[in-house]
Amino acid sequence: MGDGDGWADCAQGHRHWGRFGAAGLLAYHRDHGGQVWTLLQQRAWWGLGGGTWGMFGGALHSHEDAVTGALRETSEECTLDTRTVTVHGTGVEDHGGWSFTSVIGELPGTAPVKAASRETRDARWVRVEDVAGLKLFEPFARSWPRLRDAMVRLVLVVDAANVVGSRADGWWKDRAGANARLRDDLKALTGGVTGVPDGLVPFDRCYPEIVLVVEGQARGVADEPVDGVRVTAAPGSGDDHIVDLVADPAPGTVHLVVTADRELRARCAAAGAGVTGPRWLLDRL
Repeated sequence: MGDGDGWADCAQGHRHWGRFGAAGLLAYHRDHGGQVWTLLQQRAWWGLGGGTWGMFGGALHSHEDAVTGALRETSEECTLDTRTVTVHGTGVEDHGGWSFTSVIGELPGTAPVKAASRETRDARWVRVEDVAGLKLFEPFARSWPRLRDAMVRLVLVVDAANVVGSRADGWWKDRAGANARLRDDLKALTGGVTGVPDGLVPFDRCYPEIVLVVEGQARGVADEPVDGVRVTAAPGSGDDHIVDLVADPAPGTVHLVVTADRELRARCAAAGAGVTGPRWLLDRL
């Protein structure tokens, strides 16, 4: 039993489980045919909402963030190996003094999952179009229309040459070094990004895949991998390489390109990608 177990009252006059708030994991898998499956929990008959279906989750401990708490609760309630979850984003439902955070995470497959605690009656992979037909836990039912649209991932594509050129750190003397510094700074984004422009993804905080595109004298930076950042060297024009990366995206994938180059911005927008300037990125590093 953790220190978060207990009831809390919110500003809306409701009583909720979780003294420090609560969080749940909406885990999903998109198969090769494009079918999306989501992992749901059937709640034990004896508890609140007994027999209904929803996401795994529960009360947060005082010392943990929502992602950690959602993954912990899931691992306690079912046999899913939460180490295989790639978290793409979170959404917060704030009741005033109490909040619930939905953590959206993708899995590489639909491995069998079984109940692992007395709070879980069953666990099941369900096609997204069949979810609404189940008897759903009331709070989950209210959130489902929003959550269904949240099963996406953001790929942040950074035009290194353009972003480096906007930083006064001596890039004109050492282009490769400046690109390497930007690569290392981008690791900070693995802790989450807020304020994604134009509503590209329905998350309060997202955890994007980060792709840094280098070119010219900085191509060698791609030979020095860094955890959390994929560095790719353009074989020719950096702009052409970026457009190739964002064109024809896989289902459930959204691209955001960081560049101030007007022509590149127009080409990326025409390919269906979102675009933003270096200042947006630098403000988050």
